[in-house]
Amino acid sequence: MRLLLDTVAVYRAATAPDSLPGVVTSALIDRSHQLVISIVSVWELAIKASLGKLALPCGVEEFFTQTTRDLMAEPTSLELRFVGAVAELPHHHGDPFDRLLIAQALVEDCTVVTSDPRFTAYGVKVLW
Repeated sequence: MRLLLDTVAVYRAATAPDSLPGVVTSALIDRSHQLVISIVSVWELAIKASLGKLALPCGVEEFFTQTTRDLMAEPTSLELRFVGAVAELPHHHGDPFDRLLIAQALVEDCTVVTSDPRFTAYGVKVLW
């Protein structure tokens, strides 16, 4: 199964892994799953860090590199096909970063690791 971590899951996996539910922790260490971290989440973290809304333990580039390495995750970029898919989504959720992650998950057939219950309204598979 391909697991796309949302921004909160990426941040908590990197900075406070004990705060994740057991089902998420088990999934993250299960090597039969392919973990995916989107540049969309890193972009959101960079913005929140620059606004003082959260603290990254290092620069955003180092954080992304270290987190993908530590989790043995595949980094993915923002692609035009994901942006195009956002235009087709109903408006259950207004957060542009989450909408991009939802579109990416639908296009790439990923399960999203998220605590946000609004993701399920889009028909995306969710773990958490």
